[in-house]
Amino acid sequence: MAMLKAVAEGRAQMSCSCEPDLFIDGFACCDQMTAHALAHGGYLRPAVEAATGLVPAELTDAGRAVLEVTVAA
Repeated sequence: MAMLKAVAEGRAQMSCSCEPDLFIDGFACCDQMTAHALAHGGYLRPAVEAATGLVPAELTDAGRAVLEVTVAA
């Protein structure tokens, strides 16, 4: 949840690769396995399509829905 919140707050970047790494506040996320799972599961994605290197990360509709459910609970 903390990773999704950081993405929602505009504090995250991700690498554009088959195994996208997540960076929060300029630091590599310590749980890249979860970052990969969130990206492959469709909860977050690069904000810039067909880019290389690090780009801002953004939530997908599914990622936003998970945060809404968590806030409502």
